Amino acid sequence: MSNVCRFPPILRCSALEIPVNHTPGTAINCLLRCMQEYYPAIRRDNQKGDPVMAHITVKEFLKKKNVSITVKTYLIDALGAMAFGLFASLLIGTIFGTLGEKTQFPLFNTIAEYCKSATGAALGVSIAHALKAPQLVLFSAATAGIAGNALGGPVGALVSTVIAAEAGKLVSKETRIDILVTPGITIICGVLTAQFVGPGVSAFMTAFGNLVKTATEMQPFFMGILVSALIGIALTLPISSAAICIMLSLDGLAGGAATAGCCAQMIGFAVLSFQVNGVGGLLAQGLGTSMLQMGNIVKNPRIWLPPTLASIITGPVATCLFKMENIPAGSGMGTCGLVGPIGVYTAMGGGSQMWLGILLICFLLPAILTWIFGKILFRLQWIHPEDLKLDL
Repeated sequence: MSNVCRFPPILRCSALEIPVNHTPGTAINCLLRCMQEYYPAIRRDNQKGDPVMAHITVKEFLKKKNVSITVKTYLIDALGAMAFGLFASLLIGTIFGTLGEKTQFPLFNTIAEYCKSATGAALGVSIAHALKAPQLVLFSAATAGIAGNALGGPVGALVSTVIAAEAGKLVSKETRIDILVTPGITIICGVLTAQFVGPGVSAFMTAFGNLVKTATEMQPFFMGILVSALIGIALTLPISSAAICIMLSLDGLAGGAATAGCCAQMIGFAVLSFQVNGVGGLLAQGLGTSMLQMGNIVKNPRIWLPPTLASIITGPVATCLFKMENIPAGSGMGTCGLVGPIGVYTAMGGGSQMWLGILLICFLLPAILTWIFGKILFRLQWIHPEDLKLDL
């Protein structure tokens, strides 16, 4: 007399002919067969006929689960993806908020509130997507992002989502109750991480941001140079200058210096490469991102000198002469979608000095200075027009 496997459903294998009265040998074989289907690490050796543990190393298991523990994964891919999450929530919400404030149109203010409230979820999903998380992990990462952002700001969202996504990837599709296990593990790990590291991270980033802002107010010339150059370089690198500025809550004069540096990179590269990239390159870099030049910079780092030298000049001009200020959401965006100038307008509220500052710092000076420095390097034959060519 035979029957189907009599082990509990969660461990039940697909065998149809299992004796009702399990002898020790048949029971063990049945259990191992059940576990073979339930736990992928157990397999049957075809030569000996004995179930054995698969010789799978930790490295192989992580590779199988698409878990790559590298600096590139967490500090470039994940941090870069934060920019998309921020732009789709906080940044666009700030733009709508400014429009609502100036036009007194209630719908814009309502949209702004919803956008800003979705920041944590947008960060979680964008970071998890960059980590190539499977669907259940990706959707569950929204909760981890909300918890991390609430307790630790954008950095808290980054840390909690990374931990949650990687933990979720490890258990994804490993059980027959994946619909419960995967989101449960992802959310638990994300929330616990947010509670554990969030407050400390928030306090550190706030203190560091206040240090930068205070130093800029005390030494606007030297800090204007430093902040402008570093944030501008960060914008062109494959990381997110916008995320960095928001993490540090970089506003006031420091925000203005950061804006000068970002605009110098974007407008600078757009003008410097106009000869070979035309109008398409002008718009792609001037209103998009100078990160497009990163591949060319790797081939010839000297092409980075003209816009960087321009940022060293425009930074202190912004802080000392025009007293330019910005909000954290706009400080690291430059002329991308005109978010930087819009942020300046939001922070300063208008006035002839503000408009003249936007025109010079964000557009004219970066174009003129980069063109001059570029001409010098072209004559020295340090760089050539073809070095700036983009495949657009």
